[in-house]
Amino acid sequence: MLITERMDHTIKKLRSQTANTITVGNMLFGGASLMATLNGSYSYSVLFIFIAAFLDRFDGMVARKFNQESDLGKQLDSMSDILSFGVAPAILIYQLVLSEFGFVGMVFTVFYISAGAFRLARFNISESTGYFTGLPITAAGTVVTLSYFGISLFSPVVYMFLFILCALLMVSTFTLKKV
Repeated sequence: MLITERMDHTIKKLRSQTANTITVGNMLFGGASLMATLNGSYSYSVLFIFIAAFLDRFDGMVARKFNQESDLGKQLDSMSDILSFGVAPAILIYQLVLSEFGFVGMVFTVFYISAGAFRLARFNISESTGYFTGLPITAAGTVVTLSYFGISLFSPVVYMFLFILCALLMVSTFTLKKV
């Protein structure tokens, strides 16, 4: 009887942390993407961002399914998102394209990251309405990451405009229905 109770307690405890574990996986892949970029492994960096996006897609679903939504989970998700969809894609494109613009390239990169942080902070203090206000950082980070595949096609100046456009869309107040 004691073993059965202990197993039941352990299973409940593991289930209660499933969503947060997925969120931490998102964060781990965001960090791995940064390390890959810093080591010149750009294709791996892109892959790791897409794995983080996959994990980000499911952490909220799992939290709702197991009725485990919490303020901690919301904050942890935002910390993961700023790393995986703000910093990692920005540093990837900065390293490959915007670094040739020197200080100006740094300003555009930091502006994008700051807009993403603002977007997440606004999300964290707002009530859930079934709508996003502004472009979610996950979408912006995915667009920036996908732009990696156009480096040989587009002028480097396009990337500065892309960063500004994504940043402005993230901090804007338009609403977008959640899917």
